[in-house]
Amino acid sequence: MKIVSWNINSVRLRIEQVVKFLEEQQPDALCLQELKCPDEHFPHDAFEAAGYVHRHNHGMKSYNGVAIVSRLPFVETDIKHFCGKEDRRHCMAKFENGVELHNFYIPAGGDEPDPAINEKFAHKLSFVDEMTSWWADRRASDPNRKAVLVGDFNIAPSENDVWSHKQLLRVVSHTPVEVEILEKFRQSGDFIDAVREVVPEPEKLFSWWSYRARDWRASNKGRRLDHVWMTPNMAGTARTASVYDLARDWEKPSDHAPVVVEFNL
Repeated sequence: MKIVSWNINSVRLRIEQVVKFLEEQQPDALCLQELKCPDEHFPHDAFEAAGYVHRHNHGMKSYNGVAIVSRLPFVETDIKHFCGKEDRRHCMAKFENGVELHNFYIPAGGDEPDPAINEKFAHKLSFVDEMTSWWADRRASDPNRKAVLVGDFNIAPSENDVWSHKQLLRVVSHTPVEVEILEKFRQSGDFIDAVREVVPEPEKLFSWWSYRARDWRASNKGRRLDHVWMTPNMAGTARTASVYDLARDWEKPSDHAPVVVEFNL
């Protein structure tokens, strides 16, 4: 089962790139974040024509939004709202093999890493806190639950997930408080980082590069913000993992590249 996570930064603007990627890579399921598209304008026809006839989209105008498109049928779908907001940051689809696929778009958190003065950063921390308690409850209700959690987590947890650990310690996405809170979430499910299981540290690995860089590949000042995690009962099933950074070279690309993991399921 080949699963991809990609912050597309407007699905309607980049639908041709998405279809090109689907044709080239043929994933079984593609999880998109930052759709910036209300449900009634989601490009269903393009996905249908590409063979992705099973779709679960949860979008809104101009901001956020998540979707799962698949060649495999769903047996169940769901959404979860966090922090009392209906800002379209999660959706789930369960497959016939029993695996739940959760797609998240964690808030970016603004520019100032201080929740006392930055409401966006406070929201980010609260969001991950709530994810942690929510998953702990789900795990308690079904300890044998099989799940893959993917998405733009907007946090690069390791020193090897950023171009410069020292220079980014005070930059939102790599601050100690964010790394700590994401680790608490990971521990709530004993999740395994599927990408790092295949591409272990200390190898540097990034999935996002700023638009500000004139030549992003030459400067390579990236961060690994996009993740694919799995529950511990899926240990050893990740066969291949990679970042499809060629998509970052396409015309008017997203600033994120697709993260691709193949599982033996």
